[in-house]
Amino acid sequence: MVKITETLVRQRSEHNNLEISTLEELSLHQQDIEKIEYLDKWCRDLKILYLQSNLIPKIENVSRLKKLEYLNLALNNIEVIENLEGCESLKKLDLTVNFVGEITSVGCLKNLVHFEELYLVGNPCTEYEGYREYIIATLPHLKKLDGIVVEKSERISAIQEFYRIEHGIREQQNEHRKKRAREKAEAESKKKEKERLEKDIEDKSKETKPGFDGRWYTDMNKDSGDSIQENIEKQKKEDEKVKEFWEEKSAYTPESRIEVHEHTKALKDKENKKNAEPEKKPRRLLADDGRRLNINEAKIDFTLTEDENKHEILLDLAVFKHMDTSLIDVDVQPDHVLAYIK
Repeated sequence: MVKITETLVRQRSEHNNLEISTLEELSLHQQDIEKIEYLDKWCRDLKILYLQSNLIPKIENVSRLKKLEYLNLALNNIEVIENLEGCESLKKLDLTVNFVGEITSVGCLKNLVHFEELYLVGNPCTEYEGYREYIIATLPHLKKLDGIVVEKSERISAIQEFYRIEHGIREQQNEHRKKRAREKAEAESKKKEKERLEKDIEDKSKETKPGFDGRWYTDMNKDSGDSIQENIEKQKKEDEKVKEFWEEKSAYTPESRIEVHEHTKALKDKENKKNAEPEKKPRRLLADDGRRLNINEAKIDFTLTEDENKHEILLDLAVFKHMDTSLIDVDVQPDHVLAYIK
């Protein structure tokens, strides 16, 4: 979850010498923000606020922005117009391509005397019969709706037909609520099924991993990944999953939009991780309890034989042929042996 931080706001206020308390215009578009917060405390003088192309599901924490004139929330996940009653200077609100189905929530704008322009193109409510007439009759100061000028004759006609239209609007709104309830239930069910499948795959992969490969020493040079063939198969399966995800048909909902965002982010993170230089693991010579780990970094054959009669232990190292003994250094301790082969 991306949050609005003071650092982010300062980065976007270079045109105001990095001062946020006197900031009048702020652009936070395409930041994957999921919640509006702090701006009504840090930037009280804001007049223009751009928050388009994020993942914001709710209009909140803007009521103290008394000087705000233009709020752009296009391409977000907003379903209800709310918490704008305190924005006394608001003139223009852009909610293009959101998920506003609660058309009656537009009533929170009717007492804003300066409010003139509203954009709701691409929202479910625009498909309601009588949508335009209802908005015009509800907002007495509106001059432009979805970029089209509101004529005086159109307003008179909308006011006259308001009570007849309102009944139909509320019925359509109730139908939309039922539809959204079904979509949320389906999304939740799909999410749980996905988590279950991922858990099953994870459990299966744990079961197939060998716990012992015949060696009683730790191979320091062994790659932690799978074999080349296994990696190829794994990549093939992942490519198929990605293809299946993009080809799957789904309704355009706030849940599906978040799912697409998370999927894209996961692919991007994976690509960045793949391109990044692999970090070398630190050599671990001791266990947590202080015991020496058995390590064969040179991968040479050796035998460790215990003679009970002579009370001795014989370590036989199969070093390289014709190797000079001066290149071998052995340090024998009561609980371990260190053999260095140069």
